Amino acid sequence: MERNINELVAQMTLEEKAGLCSGADFWHLKGVERLGIPGVMVSDGPHGLRKQDQEADHLGINDSIKAVCFPAACATAASFDEALLERMGRALGEECRAEDVSVLLGPAVNIKRSPLCGRNFEYFSEDPYLAGKLAAAQVRGVQSWDVGTSVKHYAANNQEYRRMTCSSDMSERTLREIYLAPFETIVKEARPWTLMCSYNKLNGVFASENPHTLTEILRDEWGFDGYVMSDWGAVNDRVKGLAAGLELEMPSSNGVRDAQIVAAVRGGTLEEAVLDKAVARILNIVFRYADVQHPEAKFDRAAHHALAAELEKECAVLLQNKGALPLARAAKIAYIGGFAEKPRYQGGGSSHINASAVTSALDAARVNGTDVVYAEGFPADRDETDEAKFAAAVEAARAADAAIIFAGLPDSFESEGYDRSHMRLPECQDRLIARVAAVQPNTVVVLHNGSPVECPWAESVNAVLEMYLGGQGVGAAADALLYGDANPSGRLPETFPYQLEDNPSHLNFPGDGKNVEYAEGVFVGYRYYDKKKMAVRWPFGHGLSYTTFEYSNVRVSADVLNDGSTVTVYADIKNTGDRAGREVVQLYVADRTGTAGRPEKELKGFAKVALEPGETKTVELSVDARSLSWYSEALGGWYAAPGRYELLVGHSSRDIRGAAAVEFRTEKLLPFHVDENTTVGELLADPRTASSVRQMARQFMDTIAPAAEDSADAAKEAVSDEMARQMMDNMPLRGLRSFGAFPEGALERMIADLNAKMAQ
Repeated sequence: MERNINELVAQMTLEEKAGLCSGADFWHLKGVERLGIPGVMVSDGPHGLRKQDQEADHLGINDSIKAVCFPAACATAASFDEALLERMGRALGEECRAEDVSVLLGPAVNIKRSPLCGRNFEYFSEDPYLAGKLAAAQVRGVQSWDVGTSVKHYAANNQEYRRMTCSSDMSERTLREIYLAPFETIVKEARPWTLMCSYNKLNGVFASENPHTLTEILRDEWGFDGYVMSDWGAVNDRVKGLAAGLELEMPSSNGVRDAQIVAAVRGGTLEEAVLDKAVARILNIVFRYADVQHPEAKFDRAAHHALAAELEKECAVLLQNKGALPLARAAKIAYIGGFAEKPRYQGGGSSHINASAVTSALDAARVNGTDVVYAEGFPADRDETDEAKFAAAVEAARAADAAIIFAGLPDSFESEGYDRSHMRLPECQDRLIARVAAVQPNTVVVLHNGSPVECPWAESVNAVLEMYLGGQGVGAAADALLYGDANPSGRLPETFPYQLEDNPSHLNFPGDGKNVEYAEGVFVGYRYYDKKKMAVRWPFGHGLSYTTFEYSNVRVSADVLNDGSTVTVYADIKNTGDRAGREVVQLYVADRTGTAGRPEKELKGFAKVALEPGETKTVELSVDARSLSWYSEALGGWYAAPGRYELLVGHSSRDIRGAAAVEFRTEKLLPFHVDENTTVGELLADPRTASSVRQMARQFMDTIAPAAEDSADAAKEAVSDEMARQMMDNMPLRGLRSFGAFPEGALERMIADLNAKMAQ
């Protein structure tokens, strides 16, 4: 249905337009009945529909409708599977249509800067490429039902401590390469209907009133054509926010801020055209939903419960296995830990789903007729040691063929609203795991957590299976994986360090409450650990299988990559085991041009491939100039230096199985202004200036390192050829005066000539 939105806006009163820019209540946008503008509903996600029709609140205190809790982003990220995220998105979109919800508030793509962030379970990864690609797939899935998404929290909201006032302070390069990159991918590839701004300040400016991020980057650079809504209560100055590019304030301000907008327009401090544009953007999205009907949509809770379990099988990560897994159904198995009976399958706060059904691992084992003895050992909801329960658990483990300990973080350890204070499991869990492992060589730990935990017992146990927060079907998925009915294929979307202190943000998290300095820059997660060659518990991208895979014949479609071209990387992957399985092939780019300040490698492609025993498939992944690039603040854009780049194909960031190289050629050059402190080495390295200074450099070399036949032995020993080259390379132009290279005024003339050449 075609609508003239501008004509509709022209018919509205100033008060109606101002009113449309804030919520009617907690979950609904205002309508204008006389003009046929409907009020529509938005609802929390991102891994389930948390629809509240009565007694609304933002943190899940009041009940929402019964819905399906799918695996949280911490789990789905481990799938490394865009098709899986799109499939989950389609299910969520259909649920929204069936329940008349116009926008699902999610996905959330903030980077996992620190393991301590209380909301990490809602976020995908420490890597912006992985987060962006997977979230874009989820957005496409949801919006296939003509339901909007609201990608959040834009931007750099990476902690809960003082999240509504603290300023995330970082360089423009860090912002672009790490914290904005997932949003950029989603906007360009999936065209989300809305974005949600975050609470925090960014370099001293509230995200809700930041024209640089809301307009200059989001709209002018990326081409975003939806509307931006605030996080609930994130607005600081409503008029500033509207002018900066924040169209919708949520929830209702009970008319207070609407009146401020009206007063600003009438007082001449806000152009009415700015308000009109904001209203038009909101109406475009409202009618994009309202003008399309999907009577076929239904909320099939039973089918979606089964889907949630099916998806989680693809998300769980087998971190370690010395042979205990998979288990035999006929074996005598001890299940230990409160999570076996009451799994933690989601996080606390605004994403908390009123689950329609929950399957525990104990339920699933009993349904499948498995001989399981259950000993609680420790409770699921607190850190509490009961020696009698410990003793019973140890005895059950001793008498069994294998002991499965279901461990993880209780809700009180990990939630929206506050950050974790450490990276440890509850002490009672660590103690019992150690005691069980001492008597049972086939001890398996199954983890339920939204972010990495320290695992001091890892060397003592046989296997570790990471379920993350796997949704309401987590128990059925765990059962299938433990007994080999499904083959683990998840990979870590984040690094597990040995200890919290190893994390690159450790000295600067969470700041002083006013500011938090992102001093690690772009070296987040594996970018830091790999650059430092630091030992980690389990690296980014790691995950085991019940089968094995062989990589061979890594090759490229071309040896040269130009600004406008792409190169395809091929790798042959063979299943060399006796079980069907799925391998995640990861492509990393390594800059070998000598450019300073670059990570050792960066993920720039991945593919999940299913293989039968003995089967081989060729995986294809592509790179372009952007895949090689870093953000240059001097250029105000993306730049890759000409030269050699390695394309690394592997099983994880620490397990590279093959490599190929490309030569990158570009016409793009970084801005270069010459002054007296410019070094000779800088001038020789730049093709625009090299020829002009080469003769001068030779003269300088002759001055400090005369020809061998003219030098005494002592002089030759004092000034080696390498020393002379390094002195020349690091010598600022002004220093050459001391060596007689420039008569009076010559240096100034040379600098002027070089800068004139640069400007051509």
